[in-house]
Amino acid sequence: MGTFVGHIVPGLALALLGLWHTINIIKSYLVKGPANFTVRFWYHFNTPHSRFKHLELVSILSFSVLAIFMQILDFPHFQYAFKLDNFEHATMFIHLALFAGFSLSAELTDSLDLFSGFVGTLASSVFSQELFLLHFHSTDHVGLEGHYHWLLQLIVLVSLVASVAATAFPNNFTAALVLSISVIFQGCWFINMGFMLWFPAFVPEGCAMNLAKSSGNEMLGAVTCGSKEADFRARGLANLQFSWILSAILILAGIVCLKLARKCTITERLEYERLQIKGADSPMANEGFKQTKYSTTVC
Repeated sequence: MGTFVGHIVPGLALALLGLWHTINIIKSYLVKGPANFTVRFWYHFNTPHSRFKHLELVSILSFSVLAIFMQILDFPHFQYAFKLDNFEHATMFIHLALFAGFSLSAELTDSLDLFSGFVGTLASSVFSQELFLLHFHSTDHVGLEGHYHWLLQLIVLVSLVASVAATAFPNNFTAALVLSISVIFQGCWFINMGFMLWFPAFVPEGCAMNLAKSSGNEMLGAVTCGSKEADFRARGLANLQFSWILSAILILAGIVCLKLARKCTITERLEYERLQIKGADSPMANEGFKQTKYSTTVC
């Protein structure tokens, strides 16, 4: 993944997946209401053709398997080489493939509701292993690259906590929404890292790309800065990017909430109806009044 394409492609996939979940979570919450909302870790793709119903899971599984082979074959060289960092990246995708594969199997056998808790556990394992392998990466990211990866770990930690909360509390709208937003954030941060660390035109001022291999005990990051001032400035810029990207995602989520709220509105009204029951022997005669609550959903 230590290439421009290796950051852009997974980043774009994560951002689109997170956006897809954010839209569906908000829509489900507005339609079902707080009492009936249930967390889902994947959503049906509603099209006239039922064959695309499980498109999300099939896409995740296919992408994961492809990514595993590309890491093992050391893309773009396409030659087998036992590189620890490649196998660590592949291991992250193995857990993603396990999640998608089991979810798809459970759905096809009509047992998804029975194992919804285990599906949530598998989703949590994806983020836990991602965080574990990023933190104890065999390629010791240093300098500016290390700072970007440290900020990435913060995002993955939020995803892990949110996924555990969504599994433990399957009716918690906040946990589900935070999880989907953090996935968008992961994707956007991957894309940002691809540009800032692997695209020469976006390398911060005073810094330069370093494509040389590490030698001896000296570890070289993807970008090295010529002075402490340049390094300090580049790290400060990364912090600003972190906040700016998060702000943009939250603005987008807010717009989605407001847009969907205009299309799907839940209106409730209370109506009291006097029951006049004829017949002294009727069991309803002693009620007097009956309160009926009507709830209509308009989409």
